[in-house]
Amino acid sequence: MSDIIKTDICIIGAGSGGLSVAAGAVQMGADVVLIEKGKMGGDCLNTGCVPSKALLAAAHAAENARTAFQFGIDTGPLAIDFARAMDHVHSVIAGIAPHDSVERFEKLGCRVIEAKAHFTGPNEVIADGKRIHAKRFVIATGSRAAVPPIDGIDAVPYFTNETIFENRICPDHLIIIGGGPIGLEMAQAHQQLGAKVTVIEMATILPKDDPDLVAVVRDMIESSGISLYEKIKTKRVETHDDQIRVIIEHNGADITIEGSHLLIATGRKPTIDDLGLDAAGVTYSARGIKVDKRLRTSNSKIFAIGDVTGGLQFTHMAGYDAGIVIRNALFRLPAKIDYKAVPWVTYTNPELAQVGLSETAAREKFGDAIRVVTWQYAENDRARAEARTKGFIKIVATTRGKILGAGIVGHQAGELIGLWSLAISQKMKIGAIAGMIAPYPTLGELSKRVAGAWYTPSLFSEKTRKIVRFLLKFG
Repeated sequence: MSDIIKTDICIIGAGSGGLSVAAGAVQMGADVVLIEKGKMGGDCLNTGCVPSKALLAAAHAAENARTAFQFGIDTGPLAIDFARAMDHVHSVIAGIAPHDSVERFEKLGCRVIEAKAHFTGPNEVIADGKRIHAKRFVIATGSRAAVPPIDGIDAVPYFTNETIFENRICPDHLIIIGGGPIGLEMAQAHQQLGAKVTVIEMATILPKDDPDLVAVVRDMIESSGISLYEKIKTKRVETHDDQIRVIIEHNGADITIEGSHLLIATGRKPTIDDLGLDAAGVTYSARGIKVDKRLRTSNSKIFAIGDVTGGLQFTHMAGYDAGIVIRNALFRLPAKIDYKAVPWVTYTNPELAQVGLSETAAREKFGDAIRVVTWQYAENDRARAEARTKGFIKIVATTRGKILGAGIVGHQAGELIGLWSLAISQKMKIGAIAGMIAPYPTLGELSKRVAGAWYTPSLFSEKTRKIVRFLLKFG
């Protein structure tokens, strides 16, 4: 007879979402069981956000050294030790790991089971020979790399985000299939650390982002020496003399690209295999687990959060979902998700950040009842002082000043987008941003200036000039 554990909340998956639910619930007085079959911290800590940004930091440091001459500083030839760059990556992971560790969560009061979990019914999960009965379950198993069915892919060695951070030798020529955020971030990181890089994308790079913003990233990617193929078909892959060949169809002709290493960065798929979802009465598809606005599955006692739902695949999204679940599961409040103010960032140089509706989406919804304003980094004094003048900020608002969306491409775009996320979530009008006092000189002035530009047509119109001239007649 298996041991039976009765608990308030059982969480499957100790990634960012699951850990947030566990930490919040146990500190609010709930009895919590946390199950994880792999590494604590999940994809974000071990194979995703953290290692990718740490590698990018090393790469950008190399690039800053290369370009220091523009400030009158000559560094001479660079000596890049790729293995030491990877040491930095793993030291960052190791520094964060204790915060996500089994020990920390057990000290908080959680019961942590390091094993695979499987539903045997609507109210029971089995893990490590133990039967867990809970009042509420939370599925937070995340996602994993999706490998497309390219002819020959099973016969060649390749990296995904789950393995590339274990590589300690700089590739001679890294071929990347996939031009989304992961593909472009890894392309730039490896190129700046000394590799030749080719990126292959079947559609266009960063297809979910505003094309005007993407154009700036594309220009920087190509000008850096990265070879970029868009709107192509990858026909097959093969090995030849210890090299990897990727055969693509471009403009009606076959092209063979030969490189030393291959990275597959073609998206993610939800981790739902072998969870026993049918036994649990949970509806799902290849896209993920189906949830309602309160993140409940078809079994109202089971919630699902983060990547496993097939929605927005961001770490900060999983954290937001965790808050919704805690309010529903612990306090029985009918809290519902609202994703209209969710920001996202691609951490290339320049960064690209967006929140809310793009110009295209806004025009589809509101027609001509919108106004679009932009402001260039080249018009910002701080950007000029730091020689970071590539990029611009774009704001989409209604003709009455309601902010619908914001996009930024340029230095520290990810740090600047938060203001616009707040503005949208709090239903602020663009006048609130125009009227704020921004310290000088900062990149933050970009937001104030672009908001002020929204008023330019009316503020400096002939009608305004007539009013001013009339009033000045009276002294």
